[in-house]
Amino acid sequence: MKPPLSIVVPVFNEAPSLRQLHAEITEVLAEHDYAAEIIFVDDGSRDESWAVIRELAAEDRRIRAVRFRRNFGKAAALSAGFSLAKNPRVLTMDADLQDDPREIPNFLAKVEEGFDVVSGWKRIRHDPWHKVFPSRIFNRMVSSVTGVRLHDHNCGMKCYRREVLEEVVLYGELHRFVPVLAAARGFRVGELVIRHRPRQFGKSKYGFSRFVKGFLDLLTVRFLIGFGQRPQHVLGTIGLVSFGLGAVILTYLAALWTCSRTLPGWNPITLHDRPLVVYATGLLLLGGQLMSMGFLAELFLAYHVRPDRTYSVAERIDPPPP
Repeated sequence: MKPPLSIVVPVFNEAPSLRQLHAEITEVLAEHDYAAEIIFVDDGSRDESWAVIRELAAEDRRIRAVRFRRNFGKAAALSAGFSLAKNPRVLTMDADLQDDPREIPNFLAKVEEGFDVVSGWKRIRHDPWHKVFPSRIFNRMVSSVTGVRLHDHNCGMKCYRREVLEEVVLYGELHRFVPVLAAARGFRVGELVIRHRPRQFGKSKYGFSRFVKGFLDLLTVRFLIGFGQRPQHVLGTIGLVSFGLGAVILTYLAALWTCSRTLPGWNPITLHDRPLVVYATGLLLLGGQLMSMGFLAELFLAYHVRPDRTYSVAERIDPPPP
């Protein structure tokens, strides 16, 4: 028996593509006899996206949907979709028609091979070179830093076992790192080559700032998977080195000052005009602050409670009771 499927589709100003996307998804579900629900998350669209979603929901009882009061970002949209998803398999895809719904059976088959997360790989991309080239560099960097070897971390089409989404918390813009966070918790991550289609409507919502934010998020993820449960190990280590170096320099200067004042043949020296004193004091203070931050981080972690959701729902559509 095929496990029921939840399809989560974040939407931001994609009104022209929604009807065609729904038709293609419906065709695939009917062709393969999948039991499924379709979850649209309107991430504060300023066009007619929500009106189209409401019309589709009136026609198809499998559709569930939420609308945000404003644009909260893709991670928040996916998090909202995951919270609504009820089925054991959850597939995400973009609403711009560049992801092909006919890949859905391939994702589900790959999951059944024993993978917990299957990430799409757009081996042949129909995007401008100034998007493709930086993206490839970023993907290689993510693979090298995290050890999760995927060709396309940014691909929006992914499939998950439900238990993965119950353990991985999304916030900020960490949606592209779900496979990395899942792998860090011991889940098995796989990759699937998929068809990437040219954009038919609108334009990309991402600019150059995406890569800057992605790099900063990569640093965050690297810290989370390496020291998320032991922040004092990194903060305390750096602080201890800084404090120790400052203490050694000050000890050296103190011994030098003492010798110059007590031993014959030494010229008395003063320390207030030596830059090394300032540097050593700065190292001491920095080390003490970092170790204090490490203790506070450990204390917070000990009493850590997962934060409330980072989005606000203005409206919701649920299927009518049977």
